[in-house]
Amino acid sequence: MASSNPLEWPEAVVPVQTLSGSGMSTVPRQYIKPPSERPSGSTNDPNLRIPVIDLACFSNSPDHHQALLEAVADACKDWGFFQVVNHDVDIEVVKRMRGAWREFFDLPMEEKRVYANLPVTYEGYGSRLGVEKEAILDWSDYYFLNLFPRDIRNLDKWPKIPTDLREATEKYACQLISLCQVLLKAMSSSLGLEEDYLHSAFGGSDGISATMRANYYPRCPQPELTLGLSSHSDPGGFTVLLTDDNVEGTQVRKGDSWVTVQPVPGSFLVNIGYQIQVITDHCGLVIFYF
Repeated sequence: MASSNPLEWPEAVVPVQTLSGSGMSTVPRQYIKPPSERPSGSTNDPNLRIPVIDLACFSNSPDHHQALLEAVADACKDWGFFQVVNHDVDIEVVKRMRGAWREFFDLPMEEKRVYANLPVTYEGYGSRLGVEKEAILDWSDYYFLNLFPRDIRNLDKWPKIPTDLREATEKYACQLISLCQVLLKAMSSSLGLEEDYLHSAFGGSDGISATMRANYYPRCPQPELTLGLSSHSDPGGFTVLLTDDNVEGTQVRKGDSWVTVQPVPGSFLVNIGYQIQVITDHCGLVIFYF
C-alpha cells in the first residue's frame, strides 16, 4: 500500500547514518534484501572490464577522433556503460565539492534534518525513495538537488553549511554540464549524425535538465544482507557517476553477470539511460542498451 499524501512518507524516516552510529550489530529487518537481490561478488571473467574512453582523442587527429567515436559506439552497444578520462573537469573542483558534501554529512543530525525532503519532490536530505509502506530500503542516505535549468532550483534546499558548499557545487555542476555536452556530441557523431543532434533532441541549452544526488553510505554491520543502492535502470538521457577511486563498490550488468567497476583515478562512469535508448531506436540507428 502506498501513501496517498505526497507531503508525507508512509513511515517515520530514520536516517541510516543514525542507525549505523547507534552501535547495532545486526541490520534491521526493513533493510534486508531477498537472497536473489543481495550483493554479488565480481565476475571472474578477466575479459569483462568496463571500457575506458580517453576524451583527449576527441580533439586530436582525424584518426584518433574516429577511433574514439568507434570506441564510444562499441561501449554503448555492448555495455551501456563506460569510464571517461581526460575529461577537462578540474580535479581540484571535484575535491572541493566532495569535501564540502562530506562535511555536510558529518554535521549533527538536527542541522541536516532542516533540509529533510518529501516524496513530492525528493529535493533535499533523504533516506528513502518511494512511498510504499513496509518497503525494503537501501542502506544509504542521500542529498538530491535540481541543478539545471536554474529556474527549477529551490535554493532553500541548498545547504548554507558548510559555507562553501553552494559555490563548490555550482562550479562542479557547470563543469559537469560541459562534460555532458562533449559526451552528447561524441554519441551523436558515433551514430553518424550531426554532432549537435542529441543536444537538440533534448531541447538544446534551454531545454536540458540536470539533477545531482550525493550518496552517503554509512558503515553497515551486515553488508552481505543489504545494498547501498538497489539494482536499477536510469530513466534519463545518461548519468555521470563520480565514484571513489579507492573503493570497488559499483557493479554493472553485462549479460547474466554483475561486473564490478575497477575505478580509474580521476574518471567518471557514464551510464546510458532510457531516453537515449528510445531516441536512437526511433531513428532506426544503433540501439544503446544495458
